[in-house]
Amino acid sequence: MTSQSSPRAQFGLILPSTNTVVEAEFNWMRVEGVSWHTGRIYIPDPVLNDDASFVRFLEGLRTEIGRAVRDVVTAKVDYLVMGMSAETFWGGADGAAEFEKWMKDLSNGLDVTTGALACKAALDAYGAKKIGVITPYQPVGDQQVRDFFEQMGFEVAEVHGLKCETATSIGDVTPEEIKEAFRKVNADDVDLLIQAGTNLPVARVAPEMEIELGKPVLAINTATVWHAYRTNGILDQFDGFGSLFSEH
Repeated sequence: MTSQSSPRAQFGLILPSTNTVVEAEFNWMRVEGVSWHTGRIYIPDPVLNDDASFVRFLEGLRTEIGRAVRDVVTAKVDYLVMGMSAETFWGGADGAAEFEKWMKDLSNGLDVTTGALACKAALDAYGAKKIGVITPYQPVGDQQVRDFFEQMGFEVAEVHGLKCETATSIGDVTPEEIKEAFRKVNADDVDLLIQAGTNLPVARVAPEMEIELGKPVLAINTATVWHAYRTNGILDQFDGFGSLFSEH
């Protein structure tokens, strides 16, 4: 339901309690007449230092996510946006579709933008075929991201995971570390570079890498905001966050 302060859209934004990047980056990209209303998923243990702890993190997230959705829909938001990444890629194409349906069920029928499906839509907007991917994840998470993109019909040249040790430390990765990760997955025959992991601060780094590498470089938070806007008829274009918002 729109309001006096947000006549174009009120978005319910769901993210882990450990995330410190999404709200900042989403607000940088907020256009006049829309608002973000956050529901946080309680994360009791942010440790991610091996595959087993990464899986436990996701299991805990799935247990708590219903409470975050329950709370945010009381604001009578128009649409859900997932400010989280790994769970939306989990299980490949089928898992992404099941997650989207689950969110609609939890919210009593609200449509939703997920990170994984927003990335797919952005890749389609560019006509990309072969991609390089960076993540903050452990190998088990990297494989899920690879599986999703390959099942969606893209060739994945390489996935480079930064293996961040905790959910909070993802937000501490420096711009230069992010740039170097993109360079590692780049090659002449790669059409586009993209990032997973919403707590990795990439929204302002990606457009710098587009200039350096001469090809599209996409941050997942940028793709998610773009998809939420375009799906809701918000067609504003602006500079500062790369070619996705300035050209598509």
